Amino acid sequence: MYKVRLDKYLTEMGLGSRSEVKQGIRKGFVRVNGETVVRPEHKVSVKDKVFWKGTSVDFVEYEYIMLNKPAGVISATEDSREKTVVDLIPDSRRKDLFPVGRLDRDTEGLLLLTNDGKLAHRLLSPRHHVAKVYYAVVSGVMTEADIRSFAEGLYVDEELTALPAELDILSVHPAAGKSEAEGSGNPEGTSEIRLKIYEGKFHQVKRMVHAVGKEVIYLKRLSMGSLRLDEALRPGEYRRLSTSELEELYAE
Repeated sequence: MYKVRLDKYLTEMGLGSRSEVKQGIRKGFVRVNGETVVRPEHKVSVKDKVFWKGTSVDFVEYEYIMLNKPAGVISATEDSREKTVVDLIPDSRRKDLFPVGRLDRDTEGLLLLTNDGKLAHRLLSPRHHVAKVYYAVVSGVMTEADIRSFAEGLYVDEELTALPAELDILSVHPAAGKSEAEGSGNPEGTSEIRLKIYEGKFHQVKRMVHAVGKEVIYLKRLSMGSLRLDEALRPGEYRRLSTSELEELYAE
């Protein structure tokens, strides 16, 4: 049975920094299998019964959390000035969570947070072409010509020719008449679209829409592979993945 140092075990379970945990161990805060342990280097395994200040500490190797990312939060693990997606998970058991891929600061929707590097690589690797579906509101009227351009593989700029993508135009709201449009700030109208892409380049959805002469004004990710955003989650809310959701992701 694989064993780790007691201070490492407790630190990974979020009981404090390594130095704080060591200090607590030496003060007698920890009992292992009914006995007080004061040596940080004491080795434990997942089968040992570990208590910190009388509270059981069960080892969790991996966490998988679905977050409905709100706008205004950055997809990072830490930042000295801005709130990060990790800051939104106060009860995480692991302190090494990271977002799988990133959503722009102003983009909402599905974001997976985990400490499972193997799964993250599987979902992000260009070789696997894991589908990502977005809902967007676009300034401008999307057309059948845009659908064909996206399906053929769109030349975006000198850095990106996007893989073929599936564009669905959900609705189009043409510009209102002159009297109604005064002060609207949107003389070209708007469109609502759903877009499925198979890669994850920097600002890809916004760049693709810009390449056909429109601009994204609202963007939300709905799914990533088999994982779909739980509609019960409001922006900023999260939950842990179910066993079936995790199995489906690993089958991608």
